Amino acid sequence: MNACSWRHPRHAYSRMRARQPLVGLTSGPRCIGRTRSTTSLPMTQPPCAPWSRPYATCACLAGFFSFVLTFQLGTPGAAFGREISPERLSPVVRAVRQARTAVVSIQGQKTVPAATGAAAGSDESRQVNGMGTGTIVDERGYILTNYHVVSDVRRIEITLDDGRGYTAELVAYDAPSDLAIIKIPAPKSLPVIRVGTSADLMEGESVIALGNAFGYEQTVTRGIISALGRDVQVSDTQSYDDLIQTDASINPGNSGGPLLNIDGEMIGVNVAVRAGAQGIGFAIPIDQALRVAAKLLNVQRLQGKQHGMVTQATGEPDGPVRVSKILSASPAERAGMKPGDHIIRIGPLATSQPLDIERAFLDRTVGEAVEIEVRRGSETLIVDFTLGEDATGPTPSRVAASSDTADIWDTLGLRLTEEPRGTFQRRNSRYRGGMRVEAVRPKSPAALEGIMPGDILVGMHRWETASTQDIQYIITRPNLADMGKLKFYVLRGQNTLFGHLNVTAGLEGSTKSR
Repeated sequence: MNACSWRHPRHAYSRMRARQPLVGLTSGPRCIGRTRSTTSLPMTQPPCAPWSRPYATCACLAGFFSFVLTFQLGTPGAAFGREISPERLSPVVRAVRQARTAVVSIQGQKTVPAATGAAAGSDESRQVNGMGTGTIVDERGYILTNYHVVSDVRRIEITLDDGRGYTAELVAYDAPSDLAIIKIPAPKSLPVIRVGTSADLMEGESVIALGNAFGYEQTVTRGIISALGRDVQVSDTQSYDDLIQTDASINPGNSGGPLLNIDGEMIGVNVAVRAGAQGIGFAIPIDQALRVAAKLLNVQRLQGKQHGMVTQATGEPDGPVRVSKILSASPAERAGMKPGDHIIRIGPLATSQPLDIERAFLDRTVGEAVEIEVRRGSETLIVDFTLGEDATGPTPSRVAASSDTADIWDTLGLRLTEEPRGTFQRRNSRYRGGMRVEAVRPKSPAALEGIMPGDILVGMHRWETASTQDIQYIITRPNLADMGKLKFYVLRGQNTLFGHLNVTAGLEGSTKSR
């Protein structure tokens, strides 16, 4: 299971059902049914005992004495009037000191339906406590974490390295990649993690994991990169592609925290552990995570403003960022920006990755002028840039793009809307979410299988279908044509029905129609 720990407050420990179809960690799309044929790893979450009162007291006392010792001893090396030797200030120590101030602990509670088998019509539900980790990626309080850490959490509580606590809001998420951005109302600038690259990682390279392991904040573990490019199946409810495998201990509560290289740069997002084994953990490569984060913090999506540039990283740790495309009639075109330009900075912010472009424009007003330093060939230019307004306005995080909806209509023959989670809670259903069928295209794969308006699509193949992003993830799989007919599950009244969609026929029909 994921390295995020969800536990019941009244029991020694509780886990989500590992063998129950379509029940999972809302990290989307959740896997169901058979495991993958490429790599199938039985993943699970080690049991986590809740704090009892004596342990909680000890934890508080430990925190107090830690404060007293810090106050008495001051900076490292001040104790007993001697300095710490250079040999003790190892690269690992330096890396941890550099990164830890940008690492936060996450606590939360969410309501989950009662276990399957409860009395019909029962409204019983239970409260589940959870923990995870996040990494500050912008000084204004934007934090990157795993989506399964914050999904459906009523109140996301954040604790900074210095002990300050805040309540965060969910800004945006991408369920297929299991990544999310949350934000805290920071009164002053926060330290930001130093980001590296996952493009040059080496097997055997030393790495360090930081996180809220089992609720022990800022736990440090170290190891090496065991393998790269791992595709893994996490229990029966979730899968990930192209992960970093490491033997650095990644425990429940570590989810969303950074995996660091020996220079203290973040090169991955810790996400999962293998149960029953020692030294097998996984992290999402940072290059992949940053591409998703840039989309999540896109100013057009969040604030309805437009810059009109499509950018990409150059692979250099300190940038610059390359402009790959300029949108027609956009502020970038009006400012004279060109494809191939290299952006060195926007205002005071140096740009080393596309995420920095979005960070530089966040919270700026439409019409506000800002200087962009650009390298064009052998020249360095200063461009006066004015942010424009997007006529379509900000895009809510749960609203799919029209192109996604069109793809689903062309491939499956379905027009869908997201079903409220309350529907499943009222039914005491094992399913956490689904998509209501609003229309079915005649002679489409869905129509041929008897899917009807009013049905609720809750799963396809081994994945849950709780959002448009989930379905888009499934129908854009590179090996979709080789997967044959996809088993699907729908709710119709009080019954759960299933069938097999011939998606290949939908793809061929879509190609012909275009």
